Amino acid sequence: MSELFDEVDDELRRERLKQIWDKYALLIIGAAVLIVAAVAGWRGYEYLETQKAEKASAAFDAAVTLAEQKKHAEAEAAFARLATDAPRGYRNLARLRAAAEKAAQDPKAAAKAYDEIAADNSVGPNERSLARVRAAGLLVDSIGYQEMTKRLEGEAAPGAIYRHSARELLALSAWRASNVAETRKWLDRITEDGETPGSLRRRAEALQALLPPVAKS
Repeated sequence: MSELFDEVDDELRRERLKQIWDKYALLIIGAAVLIVAAVAGWRGYEYLETQKAEKASAAFDAAVTLAEQKKHAEAEAAFARLATDAPRGYRNLARLRAAAEKAAQDPKAAAKAYDEIAADNSVGPNERSLARVRAAGLLVDSIGYQEMTKRLEGEAAPGAIYRHSARELLALSAWRASNVAETRKWLDRITEDGETPGSLRRRAEALQALLPPVAKS
């Protein structure tokens, strides 16, 4: 008797499935086609992005080679093309490198290029910080200490990624302005920071030795 009931249940299930298929066959087939198309499209997109990245990597390496050969104008042009056409990661790095190559020929124009990167919110925060510090480095001999402070005080704050370089630039700018108190302040921050690189610390200590002694109260 149980076998008879099982056969009836199987028949009912088949009939139910047939009814569902008859009613929704087109939708089921359409959904399957869409899934296959979506997967194929994604795979195609991944392939194209990989090809773009490989092409950008080769072009970036070629531009670096030009820079190493001191062919600054050609390297700048190559990096500028990457900054326009390459995937985002390469675009931002290429913009920084293009500005660096420009610095060999026109420091003021290079500083302007760095400033544009620093002001671009589409660029990552670390790259923007680097651009601010590099622009200040190009301008340290031509702008006053107050302007340098506006540019770099945030970059010199505790924990800032490029604080060591920013503090050294601020100390140099204050020294050029004959501002002993500010020079000493930045040199102290350099020497008191346990993460300051050794070479920078030694430069700071050498400059500290040139400062007049602190007046006793």
